[in-house]
Amino acid sequence: MPRSLRSRARLSAVAVAAGAVVLSACSSGGGGGSGDGDKSQGPGEDKTRSANYSIGTKADSTGPAPAVAGAKKGGTVGVLQRDAFNHLDPGQIYYADVLTNQMLYNRTLTSYKTDDKGRVKVVGDLATDAGTASDGGRTWKFTLKDGLKFEDGSPITAQDIRWGVERLYASFETDGPLYIPQWLSGDGNDFRKALPDGPYKGQHLPASVLDTPDDKTVVFHFRTPHADTPFATAMPNIGPVKAEKDTQQKYDNAPFSSGPYKVGDYKVGKSLTLVRNEHWDPKTDPIRHQYADRFQISFGHQYADSTRRFLADQGDDKNVMSFSNAVAPEMTEKVLAQADTKNRRLLEIQPYVDYISFNTDRLKDVRVRKALAYAMPNGQILQQNGGATAGVIATNFLSPAMDGFQPTDPFGKKAKPAGDPDKAKELLKEAGKLGQEVVYAYANTDVQQKVQVVVVQALERAGFKVQRKEIDSNVWRTEIAKVKNDYDLYRTSWGADWPVSSTVVPPLFDGRQIADGAQNYGHLNDPKVNTEIDRISALPDVKQAAPAWQKLADKILTEDVPGVPTFYNNQFSLWGSNLGGIKYHPVYGTVDPTGVFLKR
Repeated sequence: MPRSLRSRARLSAVAVAAGAVVLSACSSGGGGGSGDGDKSQGPGEDKTRSANYSIGTKADSTGPAPAVAGAKKGGTVGVLQRDAFNHLDPGQIYYADVLTNQMLYNRTLTSYKTDDKGRVKVVGDLATDAGTASDGGRTWKFTLKDGLKFEDGSPITAQDIRWGVERLYASFETDGPLYIPQWLSGDGNDFRKALPDGPYKGQHLPASVLDTPDDKTVVFHFRTPHADTPFATAMPNIGPVKAEKDTQQKYDNAPFSSGPYKVGDYKVGKSLTLVRNEHWDPKTDPIRHQYADRFQISFGHQYADSTRRFLADQGDDKNVMSFSNAVAPEMTEKVLAQADTKNRRLLEIQPYVDYISFNTDRLKDVRVRKALAYAMPNGQILQQNGGATAGVIATNFLSPAMDGFQPTDPFGKKAKPAGDPDKAKELLKEAGKLGQEVVYAYANTDVQQKVQVVVVQALERAGFKVQRKEIDSNVWRTEIAKVKNDYDLYRTSWGADWPVSSTVVPPLFDGRQIADGAQNYGHLNDPKVNTEIDRISALPDVKQAAPAWQKLADKILTEDVPGVPTFYNNQFSLWGSNLGGIKYHPVYGTVDPTGVFLKR
């Protein structure tokens, strides 16, 4: 069976700045180190190494979280964000900034525990461990810890988890990830038929689908095996919602906390204050701390604004950070040159990959597609997007964020970052297509206007004739996601929801997922690929699946060529000098706030 379509996507800072199409979410292959001690790497360094992910044990899932060296309690941490949060309701959360924010007030069945070397374990958050599988991976059982409480002191039970999952079936819950309900009840939007009103009219899923036999036990009965369930249950919407506090659409303004902080004051579009939740018990939590008294988050800060304030580092701005604002590209050199920023910045590879997709419906000769791949000037494209602090040249379809990533480079992008026009021209001659005209579509953003210049020049050097097609950025996503679009090549982007390539290869290359609005942008429909996707998806061990996904992704890249990767996105962050405990979140691709404290 084809895997379900993705509904949303996480946006990286570079992608947003570039007029992005990034569709979804997770992880990083960077070091994941803290800014304290300058464990981040410098621009220009080759960071394309495999990420280090594993499934934690029951001991790994036991709180409290390891103490952060030098941490103190008290004070207010300021947070500068460019964009207002689109959601606080955990059921609606998908983008990187709100994923980061929800860690402070929302807990899930499982979550990610990162050590000081950037190694990540999937551990039990509310659950005692990362789950137990049976029935060949179709059934997953989770047991809740003792001492879990909501912000009013009432206990968190298995029935609260069930309510949190069942409310995802309601028609208004559209913006978050839908893996678990789709795995339980049907692909696409068909799952909603199983519980069209959610739990709000007294109906529930049968125990044969979702069972809570007692207050401590949650059992999922999936239609097919899912070895990556511990990752899916770490998504923000697989957690507790107290039925009597569920205000449905209004829950977006005041979600009921299960984490170390709770909503104190929220002015939609302007600011959010998170204050201590006195009923959170650190002994139950292996991930989070509660060092600061509050987080004062404000919106409307452009990258140049936040970067200037971090650089100046004056007054209260010494106590300020950002979850996702990147260093403004035009201020990169100044940040790198200012000595006092060395221990309060990070530069890490995100889980986001930029591509140029080829429309296989229109470009039917694989030799032409290979010629395009060889000709593509990855290095120049990256330079127009901000250079070494914006990303790293991509050599294959999978991000270094993916477990099992290998730095294969079939088109020689590291050796020839400006492209290989001679090889491309040779392929065109072989195909009898020298001088072939291709339609290159691009968004009318400042960055993509610059990118199109270097792309067109490279393709013309390789023997193509290029017709440029500029598209309004407001309708860009819709236009390129049409199956019957009139373009031969166009920029796309993608990020995984978790560091297993089941969240990359199927949505991008499964031919059964070709549809308007879907993410198979090259319209690849290779029966052999589809069959191999099903085989790998059924493997009972994600560690066994990892090299198989890499092998399949490389086969698709070299034999089908539905596009070419251009660069892996970076997150380049800076913060105030009085903050400690800041590190990188390798799965979300943002700064991790769970251990932040004020030094004085």
